Amino acid sequence: MRISIDKDVCIGAGQCALTVPRVFTQDDDGFGELLPGAEHGAGEPLVREAARACPVQAITVSD
Repeated sequence: MRISIDKDVCIGAGQCALTVPRVFTQDDDGFGELLPGAEHGAGEPLVREAARACPVQAITVSD
């Protein structure tokens, strides 16, 4: 599973970090970011939920 965040689209709502804090965090400017080693949590079912919860659809999850 590959996870990516489009920094040009992200508005920093933080839904990703709230949904899967083991995979997502927010950078110093408040925008979504993958944690180092986030690929280890990529199989977690909530990753897809975090992508759906993003209000601007900035998260892409692909197999």
